[in-house]
Amino acid sequence: MPDAMSLSPSAAQAGASPLRTAVSLLSDPAEAVAELAAELRHGSLGFVLFFCSVEYPLEALSHALRSAFEGLPVAGCTTAGEITPAGYARGGIVAIGFDRRHFVPATALVERLEAFDLPRAQRLVDDLLGRCRERALAPLAGNSFVVTLLDGLSSSEESVIATLDAALGSIPSFGGSAGDDNRLARTHVFCDGRFHAEAAVVLLVNTPLPFEVFSTHHLRPRHEKLVVTGVDRESRRVLELNAAPAVAAYAQLVGQPESRLGPELFARHPLAVRIGDHYYVRSIQRANEDGSLSFYCAVENGIVLTAMACAPIHDDLAQTLAGLEGRLGATELVIGCDCFLRRLELEVLGQEAEVSDLLSRRRVIGFNTYGEQYHGMHINQTFTGVAIGTARPDDAA
Repeated sequence: MPDAMSLSPSAAQAGASPLRTAVSLLSDPAEAVAELAAELRHGSLGFVLFFCSVEYPLEALSHALRSAFEGLPVAGCTTAGEITPAGYARGGIVAIGFDRRHFVPATALVERLEAFDLPRAQRLVDDLLGRCRERALAPLAGNSFVVTLLDGLSSSEESVIATLDAALGSIPSFGGSAGDDNRLARTHVFCDGRFHAEAAVVLLVNTPLPFEVFSTHHLRPRHEKLVVTGVDRESRRVLELNAAPAVAAYAQLVGQPESRLGPELFARHPLAVRIGDHYYVRSIQRANEDGSLSFYCAVENGIVLTAMACAPIHDDLAQTLAGLEGRLGATELVIGCDCFLRRLELEVLGQEAEVSDLLSRRRVIGFNTYGEQYHGMHINQTFTGVAIGTARPDDAA
């Protein structure tokens, strides 16, 4: 993995872009944030978005962020791994600085996720639009996108994202569920100067720069099907598949003993629900002693789950990123939400370094998630994000 020195972007690169990037692998939160600030701070810095490991003491990290970026809005979340200027990393913090001459941000914190209904969503969106409209650099319609960061263990992603999407209308949105380095214990989002659990951050960005919100995955349908015949919806726990204990039915599908079921197998043998012509993965979190399977996404009684086969991640991702550049021209940055199960698959196959290099060359910054959000849907095992094109000479004030 890259060391701290190789991860630091050059000052020349940072100064030339409306999107500066910085990373630190220092373990002391004050020192790590100071390293970020040294790269990101300039006279036109307007907003900071970051992704960090839960290995940091979060209260101390909050204090350091407030001090280093006093007077600036800052948002972020904890991760299951970071995507830095040099590719994949762990145990650090990576950040993006948005130049206010090219971007107008507005952020909102959502607490009590279970109570997030449409009237509340509409008030939130109206407030974000109002704040952006006051300083807009381009008409809001067609020149704005939304980033969502959610507590990855809240079990509320589906309802929150669907409700928010209804209020957003035609504004494209994407995001990721916060992680905790695969501990599955507690995840956090950051807004208003501190970290929050069981919460979400909504970021609206207005920009005259060209951009495209996208999502891709490397999975292809097989012919085998499993029908959910017993479920505990509140806990996202499937009790039965094809009228058999869920663990037993899945183990038979993948041809492995129940004792071997774990994250590596789940990453390599995912299940998906078909909606129209598209397949959306419903990733398995763990096999339980009572014979049930816990999922990262909501599952309903009676849905049909299709077994999926894994194509090469590198090939699909390279094609997607090349296509984005072909449509947008050269890209300033790609902000990516990459499911941690994809990275686990790469590690198992010994392909992490190859994909890490691709992410670095294509200027991808982001994090490994516990789930992704795309146009109102909560999904798994995807690479989802926004590609932002280069500025034209007349874009800067």
